[in-house]
Amino acid sequence: MKKFLKSFIYSFNGLSYAFRTQLSFRVHCLAAVLVVLLGLYFKLNSYEWLWIAIAIAVVVILELVNTAIEILVDLVSPEQNPKAGAIKDVASAAVLIGGLMALVIGLIIFVPKLI
Repeated sequence: MKKFLKSFIYSFNGLSYAFRTQLSFRVHCLAAVLVVLLGLYFKLNSYEWLWIAIAIAVVVILELVNTAIEILVDLVSPEQNPKAGAIKDVASAAVLIGGLMALVIGLIIFVPKLI
């Protein structure tokens, strides 16, 4: 049980590291807070909250995986390497696609409420 509980500490250490070192992670967290506040203001229904929660989770998860990949690439290839750069670019592209999808979900939910 002690080992299990300690795993949560490691997870929170990872969240803390990402928040302290990654500007894009902080921006996505701020965006998530703003979207939640907007959702409370517009009194979203449970289906809308479900889509918002999924969108936020996908972006945060992708951002964390991207950060982990960047750290690993820097560790194994500290010098300039085209393949290392491509790995980072592809991981970053995954975050971009997730973010764009979250934006589309947000627009579908919030634009009708603003019109």
